[in-house]
Amino acid sequence: MATGSGPAAGKTGDDTPTVGIVGAGISGLALTHFLEEQGVQTLTFESAARPGGTIQSREIDGRIVELGPQRLRLAGPVKSLLDDLDLTDDLQEGNTNQPLFIYHDEAFRVAPLSIREALTTNLLSWRGKLRVLAEPFTDGPKSGESVEAFLTRKFGREAAHRLFAPLYTGLYGTAADDMLVEYSLGKALERHGIEGSILKAVAPYALKGRDPPPIVTFEEGLERLPAALADRHADSIEFSTPVTAVEPDGNGYEIITDSDRYSVDAIAMTTPAPTAARLLKPVDPTLAGTLEEFNYNPIIMVHLAADGDIVGHGCQILPEAGYTTLGMTWNASMLDRDDVYTAYLGGGRDEGLLERDDEEIGAIAAREFESLLGAHATVLNVHRWEPGMPAYDRSWSALDRLDPPADIEFVTNYTDRAGIIGRITDAKGAAERLVDGE
Repeated sequence: MATGSGPAAGKTGDDTPTVGIVGAGISGLALTHFLEEQGVQTLTFESAARPGGTIQSREIDGRIVELGPQRLRLAGPVKSLLDDLDLTDDLQEGNTNQPLFIYHDEAFRVAPLSIREALTTNLLSWRGKLRVLAEPFTDGPKSGESVEAFLTRKFGREAAHRLFAPLYTGLYGTAADDMLVEYSLGKALERHGIEGSILKAVAPYALKGRDPPPIVTFEEGLERLPAALADRHADSIEFSTPVTAVEPDGNGYEIITDSDRYSVDAIAMTTPAPTAARLLKPVDPTLAGTLEEFNYNPIIMVHLAADGDIVGHGCQILPEAGYTTLGMTWNASMLDRDDVYTAYLGGGRDEGLLERDDEEIGAIAAREFESLLGAHATVLNVHRWEPGMPAYDRSWSALDRLDPPADIEFVTNYTDRAGIIGRITDAKGAAERLVDGE
């Protein structure tokens, strides 16, 4: 695993602007890559001893488990970056066309992601399916509207509750009635240029039968990607070096660590909001206070080993089913990972779960796996993410007041799209803005 020799302290010795990047997760590493590809010098700092942030792969009992994202979609931004890093030939393709399920009324039901599945799924009644067809006659998002209210107004209560809300909010662990559409789903629609009917926008793609980008991974896990980025830019990255503060320094900033101070011309924050708030308080207390308002949902991942004939990408579990488990990724089926399944617990639904120890949480996940899927499971690993995922709940109205100086960029999943594709795309855009601002 690359650790890098680390940047030299202070200015780089010439007139080339230097960007200080706080965090070497996928956002910080991709930003380092895109900036240096354009000739911009970077100093990147990471408190952990290894790259990747939430992208972490482990081998446990001879099996590869992912502590963060479970797979990659080989979309354009990802493919381009993998080509740059000479990683494309090392990819392993998963089973892209398997179904995703929603657990409803004591059964796993196909989440309709194609026209054929929409017609055949038993997740929705025929009345519910017909109500979906009325969506083109509804308006776009409204200010202050929750995701649940928006989806219900657009598609009807049945489809909103059983399909659209769990597919979208399941990623974040927030109840749909507490998530504001203008700061979450509305931003996704805006990125795709969708102002009115969602069905009209997606219909041409559905009718053409366009396949989604393939699901891929690496034999040794997804951490191969951040490791390759860290290797490529080792001279610019300092691992095991927590940033303790950022301070104004003339026309730029000083990044302060336990052992040194580094002068840079611009700052890129890629950390969770609470960390960014603490570091930026000397620069702008008001900005720091705004960052402190954002809520996060803790996520607990339990990796299980089970021998079962289970086919699909995984499932979301509706709250009324009475399970603690929010959803699962079926790695064994989707990625041909030997007997591995990943269960997700926590989120905003059961905050008291965090008070239980790992052994008890693992036992809950294994017991519920057997109840749901009829196969005995053993616990491989329990991993907690705190702060976890941005909640995108009503606290996110603070985003309207997030007004950083022009030379401070936020390259994060709370200011832009979550997921690896989103992080790479956001980093590329931030690099372009920083270059144009020189």
